[in-house]
Amino acid sequence: MDLIAQLEAEQIAALGKDIPDFKAGDTIRVGYKVTEGTRSRVQNYEGVCISRKNGSGIAGSFTVRKISFGEGVERVFPLYSTNIDSITVVRRGRVRRAKLYYLRARRGKSARIAEVANYKPKADAEA
Repeated sequence: MDLIAQLEAEQIAALGKDIPDFKAGDTIRVGYKVTEGTRSRVQNYEGVCISRKNGSGIAGSFTVRKISFGEGVERVFPLYSTNIDSITVVRRGRVRRAKLYYLRARRGKSARIAEVANYKPKADAEA
């Protein structure tokens, strides 16, 4: 392992975040910490993950798209942000692309993604 990858692995271990295995096409729920004045609360943002960038490294990010009141809304989250409280996979989608930018032009039934019926999580490297 080269020096940069080693430093990145140390930083990720120091953060202690538990990031689930998800990819483009999965419907995910992101619990994002919102501070309003002196009060802080967790706001859930649920939608389809349309892209992941920079893999699972410290600089990784993912884009979530949802339809809110008939208008498409996209939000980019840094993967290891301190403002992210939780990431939950709601359902697994079956897609054949890594980036689902074509969903921006689709509406209604054509924007649906088929669900994976027999999803098996990857086995850990140790097991």
